[in-house]
Amino acid sequence: MPEFVHLHVHSEFSLLDGANRIKDLPIRAKELGMKAIAITDHGVMYGTIDFYKACKKEGIKPIIGCEVYVAPRSRFDKEGAIDKEYNHLILLAKDNQGYKNLSKLVSIGFLDGYYYKPRIDLEVLEKYHEGLIALSACLAGSVNQAILQGNIEKAEEIATWFKNVFKEDYYLELQNNGIKEQTLVNQKLVEIGRKLDIPLVATNDAHYLKKQDAYNHEVLLCIQTGKKMSDEDRMRFETDELYLKSPEEMLDFFSNIPEVIENTVKIAEKCNVEFEFGHTILPNYDVPKEFKTHEEYLRKLCMDGIKNRYGENPSKEILERVEFELSVIERMGYVDYFLIVWDFIYYAKTNGIPVGPGRGSGAGSIVAYAIEITDIDPIKYNLLFERFLNPERISMPDFDVDFSDARRQEVIDYVSEKYGADHVSQIITFGTMSARMVIRDVGRVLDYPYADTDKLAKMIPNEIHITISKAMTQNRELKELYETDETIRNLLNISMALEGMPRQASTHACRNSNNKRTSRHICATLCKRSEVSQLNI
Repeated sequence: MPEFVHLHVHSEFSLLDGANRIKDLPIRAKELGMKAIAITDHGVMYGTIDFYKACKKEGIKPIIGCEVYVAPRSRFDKEGAIDKEYNHLILLAKDNQGYKNLSKLVSIGFLDGYYYKPRIDLEVLEKYHEGLIALSACLAGSVNQAILQGNIEKAEEIATWFKNVFKEDYYLELQNNGIKEQTLVNQKLVEIGRKLDIPLVATNDAHYLKKQDAYNHEVLLCIQTGKKMSDEDRMRFETDELYLKSPEEMLDFFSNIPEVIENTVKIAEKCNVEFEFGHTILPNYDVPKEFKTHEEYLRKLCMDGIKNRYGENPSKEILERVEFELSVIERMGYVDYFLIVWDFIYYAKTNGIPVGPGRGSGAGSIVAYAIEITDIDPIKYNLLFERFLNPERISMPDFDVDFSDARRQEVIDYVSEKYGADHVSQIITFGTMSARMVIRDVGRVLDYPYADTDKLAKMIPNEIHITISKAMTQNRELKELYETDETIRNLLNISMALEGMPRQASTHACRNSNNKRTSRHICATLCKRSEVSQLNI
């Protein structure tokens, strides 16, 4: 069996464009006899961690990448049609430094270059190229676009620039996708590669898992663009070849240049990103100069608070509880976390911003009660600290804090100003296509009468986490329609194929000023610049 690795793959986090569910990708790769697979979503890295874990679970090597958008001029240029004509570029992380640089580039795309899409430019690409492999991408890549415009000289000029920056880690990307323009591009890329001594590599720009999934993917594109399948001007790929092909299929197509298949394996061997889980890196909280350690400062705040809460002579039970909690907090490295949360809650309270009394497991901490993170006495209500924090807990604990909807932005602004806006991010959330929603979406795309689609959607019980499949076990009428009406069966089959996929990304409700509830969290994630996680929000 020939060896081959897919290096250009879109997951469900290429929102309403990629139809590959992350959990299915490594399983399918394993079925096809592959040892590794990449994720290269459009402009984002939302699925990176889930993809990494899913691959590791199946014994498949994860290759972390992204298909970035490159601005035609500077990332700061945002004028009319000219700056909407961005190009695509595949970037793959060779090592953890490459992963950090890839994360940095993606973040810059959102923070500096966003214009319809999150865009980077050649300036930052040259600055943060270390540890990255670049592939020339699909027909929307800059080299390919120059070829399609008949400007081979420009194509060679662009390819030369990338070769000079990435050295041996730049590849011209050939695809087997059934698109007629690709045939011309492939021929010219081979010529350019041989002339400029740039290696070639084969990919398939996989947007869905199997060939039979192509129609469902077309429906997904219509949902994205607000079109119907009957619309002549709808966005379409005009091919059913953009799936996770087998090594045999890829080698058969590129049998005359087998090195492009071999190079996929060589690239995969170069890529060795490893994530460490269970090790939390917290930002530093600057304590007053008169305190030698952070632990000393937290203890001072706590003991002053205990006297304020329980009087000058607190009971032995209270003091023992305080010592126990402080020892666990110190041992597990969460002293700065308590200080950071205390700091912005203290700011809110001293500036007249209403703060809730505390909810969730955090209310079980007497230290939190003492320093007024919470206002619920855990001793009085017999609440357990261990539910919030204990040495056996792997994931980081968090305080649920309510702020007044009218003034919570002041708290967010305070945190941003204190730690620097480039060190603070807010939590992302994804709206997914629920059972009812996806039926309505698919019904519209297939031009099914609205009244009938609405009736069908309302047959789904209004329950959290309900699925179409589960609904059919609960609603006999729905099941009978599925079994007897071919049109409805087709609609529901497509709906089930797309159900649960992310529909759009947005900021967590704590940021939404239209939300009438108080926020669930302050939702401020602080990070050190040197250990940058992804900041694309």
